[in-house]
Amino acid sequence: MRIAYLECFSGISGDMFLGALVDAGVSPQLLQETVSALGVGAKLEISRVVRSGISATKVDVWVDGEKDMPREEYWAKQNLARATSHPHIEDDHSHSHAHSHAHAGSHPHELSHEEHSPTGSATPHRHEHSHRGLTEIRKIISAAAISESAKTKAIAIFEALGAAEAKIHNVPIEAVQFHEVGAVDAIVDIVCAAVGASALGVDEIVCSPLNVGGGMVQCAHGTFPVPAPATVELLKGAPVYSSGVQGELVTPTGAAIVKTLARSFAAFPEMKIEKSAYGAGSRDFPGYPNVVRLVVGEAAPELAVKTNSEMISVLEANLDDLNPQVFGYVMDRLLEEGALDIFGVPVQMKKSRPGTLLTVLCKPEDANRLTQLIFTETTTLGVRRRDERRQTLARRWETVGTEWGDVRIKIASMNGTVTNYAPEYEDCRRIAVEHHVPLKTVMQEAARAYVGRNSGKH
Repeated sequence: MRIAYLECFSGISGDMFLGALVDAGVSPQLLQETVSALGVGAKLEISRVVRSGISATKVDVWVDGEKDMPREEYWAKQNLARATSHPHIEDDHSHSHAHSHAHAGSHPHELSHEEHSPTGSATPHRHEHSHRGLTEIRKIISAAAISESAKTKAIAIFEALGAAEAKIHNVPIEAVQFHEVGAVDAIVDIVCAAVGASALGVDEIVCSPLNVGGGMVQCAHGTFPVPAPATVELLKGAPVYSSGVQGELVTPTGAAIVKTLARSFAAFPEMKIEKSAYGAGSRDFPGYPNVVRLVVGEAAPELAVKTNSEMISVLEANLDDLNPQVFGYVMDRLLEEGALDIFGVPVQMKKSRPGTLLTVLCKPEDANRLTQLIFTETTTLGVRRRDERRQTLARRWETVGTEWGDVRIKIASMNGTVTNYAPEYEDCRRIAVEHHVPLKTVMQEAARAYVGRNSGKH
């Protein structure tokens, strides 16, 4: 299996990812044609640069004759212009930069500003006052002459951005609006990323933990800690750290691209390296290469097993004074509220008291809500939480017929080969009760029906 490993030791932005793709062999002409197909008045400039001694490919987006710039340069320019035009207005009385008017429910969200980051992703607002919403952006991408798979990936990336912004600003996703030029830059970065990732010719992309940087960053709504709010929202479930570099290293566009295109996050995988490539950001940090590295090669055979990978939260609580009848009720309630799995293990607790270790597996976004339920419904005084990555086999359902009725079969497969199958307990239980047939007989008959129907297929 051919894989690409994305090393984000200096963060990630849209233009850095495009630079790495071109450096890895993706045709610059393909990306230029992609930009032309979008019809948004943009073009790409591709060049070679050196970042702290490392030669890398730099991709810049030009819109209306202007090129992107780092965020701090943009704000320095805006503050200077504001001070020159309105010397009597103090800085803390205005935060709308190029726009003095506010847009209720449709502020220029983080996406509009991530282009001014140290890694230099998209273009800063110039003087346009028009905006583009997700509906229009979807139409632009859908109408472009690119593959359907690239369209699907690009729209998914943009929707991830929109969802993050909508949550941060407490507005519906369709109400999220992006400034005209900021939207153009993001459309170019995101669509080219989707097209380029497909052209890279790998089965999957694996991403390293992300170095998010540090310090503070000025946005349209004020000065915020790095990583910016939208970036934090997008990176839920991803491993992150800060090396101490003071600057915004991961932009919202970069985070959205990684969140959507990377199959998993891991340390450098065991692989046979074919090529390495570097994509550059705009700034050149002294003694620190502001690049992202893309390593392409063949995965070791044991890594070629295709499984689904996801981050989950594990909640645990020790219970030694809870009525056993209540424990069963709590398990049912947790499942109803979205827990992925629940189990109890007998334990010997302090003072030789017998107890039960309650363990709950859930999605990270459900962890706080389920923790509150555990506190409410049990007698525990503390719930432990940790986040872990789990790999799962592909699963699907088939329905088979028995003499008493239909039964669903849960089927697990690895690399297209069925590894396990089991009749659905609730279906078998219902049939057993309704027809007064032993449960084990129903389960055996359902399994026999599945094997008979699929004999020779696996």
